Amino acid sequence: MVETGRDVASMLHVDMDSFFVSVELLDFPELRGRPVVAAHDTPRSVVSAASYEARRYGVRSAMPVARAKQLCPELILIPPTFEKYRRASREVMAIFHEFTPLVEPLSIDEAFLDVAGSLKLFGSPSEIARAIRARVRERTQLPASVGLAATKFVAKLASQRAKPDGILEIPPARTVEFLHTLPIEAMWGVGQATARTLKSRAIHTVAELAREPLPSLTRLVGAASAQRLHALANGRDARVVETTRVEKSIGHEETFARDIVDSEFLERELLRLATRTGERLRDADLEARTIAIKVRWESFETISRSRTLHEATNSTQRIYQTARELFLGLGAAGRPVRLIGVRAEQLAPAGSDPAGLWSDDEDWRAVDQAVDEVRGRFGAAGVTSASLLAGRRDVVDPRSLQPPT
Repeated sequence: MVETGRDVASMLHVDMDSFFVSVELLDFPELRGRPVVAAHDTPRSVVSAASYEARRYGVRSAMPVARAKQLCPELILIPPTFEKYRRASREVMAIFHEFTPLVEPLSIDEAFLDVAGSLKLFGSPSEIARAIRARVRERTQLPASVGLAATKFVAKLASQRAKPDGILEIPPARTVEFLHTLPIEAMWGVGQATARTLKSRAIHTVAELAREPLPSLTRLVGAASAQRLHALANGRDARVVETTRVEKSIGHEETFARDIVDSEFLERELLRLATRTGERLRDADLEARTIAIKVRWESFETISRSRTLHEATNSTQRIYQTARELFLGLGAAGRPVRLIGVRAEQLAPAGSDPAGLWSDDEDWRAVDQAVDEVRGRFGAAGVTSASLLAGRRDVVDPRSLQPPT
């Protein structure tokens, strides 16, 4: 039984097809039908998106460009233009809102839509799905695939199987039948490690996952994952469309054009990333209880480290100090670094943490406020840390705003 309270497949998942490449092909129509990727042509670049012609060669998003060229020597690279993609995304999302106010964007190129309240205006869910695709195509010339189901999980699965440029509806009565034909890798939250664990118990399909006793599944993957996977495998997904999304984390990372061993350079990069993270937290009026770093070595081995603070913060200096301590704690001085990142996690509205009433960061908050005011007046380029100046004299040095020690 599908426990959703829906007797029609009124949950839609709309996914734009090869979005970045499709947007680029509007400017380069002569490249249609050829293997194209959105990527910078540099040794350290990765593929942002691949056309379906490129995918036939095994080229995928997030793949290193060097590997993509090995798989497809005829590959055509178009440097990505993210402002162009954001502009197209806003236009597409606006079209979704013309059919229902219940739109939950998942990323720049996909969203859930609940059209249960729109049936009297626009017809059946399948008619609405066709109308959305037609309107998107008419106004933007971009292709989209749509999955229709009674639940979010199944609608997303359906849209993936509708690609490219198609529609797939899974009637509520056939939800379990549809799910049970799939491999366990199709389940949300089942990555390679979890798949290996499940297969060690001869659980290879969603049907086998659904039949596994919950106590046994709990021993394999833990209580929280077991409950979620067991419910989804049996067609139970009570989640609704959330029109207001609360970010779970905020952060930035940088992949270097060459491996970096200079510890001073890496610490300056941590400061730059911490500064951007702190600015985004304050702009969103959020604070973080946990600060994390991500480091990828020259061998492609990637590690993460995090620390939960005794009080939530959005202070650039606190974020940087914590990130720097985590990095130094790796004890890897002189080891070449390929990528480094800083992330703020466990977010909550600013001021909601009682521990923050007597905050050690109070003086630094005054600095951040002054810096943010300058940034608001003169733009992001108008202010930066002295250690990031690199000879520039057209910026305000926030160290001139330091609180007394």
